[in-house]
Amino acid sequence: MTAIRSEPRRTAAPAQRAAVGAAPDGDEPLSGRAATEAALEEAATMLLKRDGVLAGLNLREVADEAGVNRGLVYHYYGSRGKLLRRALRRRGHENLAELAAQEVLPFRQRWSRFFRTTVTHPEPIALTTLLVLDGTEPIRVMPLRDSVQKRLRQDVERGEIDPDVDLTAFHALLVTAAYGYTLYRESFARELGVDVEELDARVGSLIFDRIIPAVTPGAHRASDACDTGPGAGDGVGAGD
Repeated sequence: MTAIRSEPRRTAAPAQRAAVGAAPDGDEPLSGRAATEAALEEAATMLLKRDGVLAGLNLREVADEAGVNRGLVYHYYGSRGKLLRRALRRRGHENLAELAAQEVLPFRQRWSRFFRTTVTHPEPIALTTLLVLDGTEPIRVMPLRDSVQKRLRQDVERGEIDPDVDLTAFHALLVTAAYGYTLYRESFARELGVDVEELDARVGSLIFDRIIPAVTPGAHRASDACDTGPGAGDGVGAGD
């Protein structure tokens, strides 16, 4: 089982964004309001990453982190929920693009890569969680729900999932395992006295080599046949 290797997406620091007007995806420079919003949304993400979801998010701290006048946060967004929603849209599109591209993969490979994507790029999960806790902005925690449900039905037709499996519950369980572990993995590792990457590998192996095969014997055979799954070269890994 290969440990997850975190490969953070390179982004400029929030204050640097405000100063140089860097675009969030590194394409074209931003200016004016667009640059300020990019800095604020990046700052919100960085504070969540540093302090954790349960620490909450103070708009004044976001402005200070971004090097932006505090009044602009309220002027541009009006509420913490709206800022979080915009930050999620900005940071979540990369994860969604990865996941959508992997929908053609066999079941076990698809979901092991989903696990890797959420663990190595956790910011959208943290933003989504805080939005759910906030309760002020409508948010879908399964943005690819319909396509994933369709894909799971196809997995059943191909014999990769047992036909008597409750697909709705199974989908919720898979997403919960990835989201929950992503949010708490560093705390788990500290309290258990285990290196976080070692724990990533052990948890991924348990899920995809022992638990999932209990209800997806066909997926296990298909994965072995095409050298997929969490132990296949690129580590545990993406697909909601």
